Amino acid sequence: MECPECKSAHIRKNGKRRGKQNHICVSCGRQFIDSYAPPQGYSAAIKQECLRMYVNGMGFRGIQRVKGVHHTTVIYWVKQTGQHLPDTYVPQVIPQVGELDELETFVGAKKTKSGCGQQ
Repeated sequence: MECPECKSAHIRKNGKRRGKQNHICVSCGRQFIDSYAPPQGYSAAIKQECLRMYVNGMGFRGIQRVKGVHHTTVIYWVKQTGQHLPDTYVPQVIPQVGELDELETFVGAKKTKSGCGQQ
């Protein structure tokens, strides 16, 4: 085994970190492990399937139950993909008619002041 920095063969064991043997180079003082694992993660196919399920109307927790991918991971993927999308376009002609969905909001104060320990 040799040091990845200076290519010296004069190395010593230097304890363990996260279950892997840590080594130190006597010549340059660099610490390293003998084998690095590839980064863990989901394949591109699973990521694409989860995003497709989200676009088709499935909820984050539903995707978690079906695919076994944590819902916060799917949310992160959706945000990451959304950053690559272009911003909204500016229409050259402003439409004369607009359509809105039904939306009801409550504006004002509650009529009663009772509850939550108040009299």
